[in-house]
Amino acid sequence: MMFYATAMKMQHAKPDYDQGLLWTALLLLALGAVMVYSASIAIAGANRYTGYQESYYLLRQLVYVAVSLLFGFIAFQFPMRAWQKMAPYLFIVGIVLLVLVLIPGVGRSVNGSKRWISLFVVNLQPSELMKLFAVLYAADYSIRKAGHMQSFTKGFMPMLVVMLFIGALLLFEPDFGAFAVIIAVAMGILFLGGINGRQFGSLIVMLVVGFAIVIWSSPYRMQRIIGFMDPWADPFGKGYQLSHALIAFGRGDWFGVGLGGSVEKLMYLPEAHTDFLLAVIAEELGFAGVLIVVLMFAYITLRAFAIGRQAASLERPFAALVAHGIGIWLAVQAIINMGVNMGLLPTKGLTLPLLSFGGSGIAANCVALGILLRVDWESRQLLKGYAS
Repeated sequence: MMFYATAMKMQHAKPDYDQGLLWTALLLLALGAVMVYSASIAIAGANRYTGYQESYYLLRQLVYVAVSLLFGFIAFQFPMRAWQKMAPYLFIVGIVLLVLVLIPGVGRSVNGSKRWISLFVVNLQPSELMKLFAVLYAADYSIRKAGHMQSFTKGFMPMLVVMLFIGALLLFEPDFGAFAVIIAVAMGILFLGGINGRQFGSLIVMLVVGFAIVIWSSPYRMQRIIGFMDPWADPFGKGYQLSHALIAFGRGDWFGVGLGGSVEKLMYLPEAHTDFLLAVIAEELGFAGVLIVVLMFAYITLRAFAIGRQAASLERPFAALVAHGIGIWLAVQAIINMGVNMGLLPTKGLTLPLLSFGGSGIAANCVALGILLRVDWESRQLLKGYAS
């Protein structure tokens, strides 16, 4: 009887990690691999660079996912106090990488953007890593400057200068999408960290004005805005990419044309396996497929904020801000990518987290989720200690 009671108690005991969060992330990674394969068959089979192998992008994506999961598992092993100590140094590493990518002969240019550093076997995209480093740094900064968060010169100004410097480096690449995500993450963490309300409002105004100036001063960004406003006015020019994405959404209807049945991926829709993967999902799996993706991202975001609130209630401020920052990052990037695919936002070079093709993005996402699971795990251990 004692053995039966012990077994039943273990059966009903809460697990030491967030199973829902983990399985949702794994499902998104699996769906991403399938859809990357479907979206890239045509371009891989027609490209001499890939050796005309239709499975070229699938095999690389599977390797990226496997390595990224390993990185996520390793990240989970580090306690949050270690991440807090490493945060400033990781941020400096990110800055160095952003500088290196701008050096001729070091940075690799693709489609007019210099965002990658060639590592021979793969290309490293520093801006993807910088999103994670910005989360850790902003959280650590908010804790270190907790007593000065109401001060303009000691709390607000140093972070503003650092973020403007990072923004300048990103705009030189140019990578306006990564800049927008990093700014959103930093602002969200500073707000949760207790920054002065008037200073926060002033920051929002300055950012809106700054974004407007950056767009107005850049001809190609202005062309994207014009194409976004009315893609059908120039469907073979400025509105080409968006018009074909909208055609994909229209063809998908409620339940899609079936897996592998997309027409737009047949060399019509540019970047079908990266920035516009959601359009292929919409065409092949329909509104139902898109809704499932949206709901899974919503679940991850809600869990991130719930984990953050629990950490805050246990007086773990750094862990709480990191959890919230990861939730903001994944949510903002997913919303921007989905908005671009649906024609709700101007075209930006942002991938869909956990789904789109790309090693740096997948690795950064998996490490972030590993850290998020660590925050949750440590909170559960504390609660067990209180219960005992």
